[in-house]
Amino acid sequence: MPKKYKASTGIDEFYYAKLDETGTAVIVGVPERIKFLQNINIEMPQEAVRAYGDNQTAEIAVSSGNITVTSAFHKLPDEDKAVLFGLEKTAGGLYAYGSSDTPPYVACVFAKTYEDGSKEWVGLTKGIFMRPNTESQTKQDGVEFSTEEVSAEFMDREVDGFVEEKSVVFGRDEKGETVQRDALFQAIFGQPYPSTSTTTTTTTTGGA
Repeated sequence: MPKKYKASTGIDEFYYAKLDETGTAVIVGVPERIKFLQNINIEMPQEAVRAYGDNQTAEIAVSSGNITVTSAFHKLPDEDKAVLFGLEKTAGGLYAYGSSDTPPYVACVFAKTYEDGSKEWVGLTKGIFMRPNTESQTKQDGVEFSTEEVSAEFMDREVDGFVEEKSVVFGRDEKGETVQRDALFQAIFGQPYPSTSTTTTTTTTGGA
């Protein structure tokens, strides 16, 4: 198979789900979609650590840093904020931030899109989201839409199919294919890719 040199031009299909800490399943419930992801940045730092002897380098080892994710959404719905940040909600619909908030461990998946119709799927195995800053400004001559930016920290987790624990998993599908997508959803969420089925009801009117 020839190597691919095309760069991605967009992002789509951001899903998340709470991890099941009881161990009876991978996630709790089903993957939840958040629409209108604008950008996402995954930082995977590494540092070369050198050992010296006899006035020269004796050995080099790699030290891996924390996996940090920064993402921006056109609007992060209140329902998703409550889940991702571990917020308390009242029966009347209010939600609040406090010092005792405990965000749950979550897993995430999103797609990098390409102009040829192919997609590269990215899975983040286990992490927590931190509550964002709240900013507002006055409306001026023109209209400017605000953006909600959130950050998260991810860690390694056991993933079916891999010997070692992993934090970020990738899979690429050509246009019209879904093999890697389906495999990634099973690996990250333990469930198939969410599909929407449409039921059509036909009504027949009869006359005497």
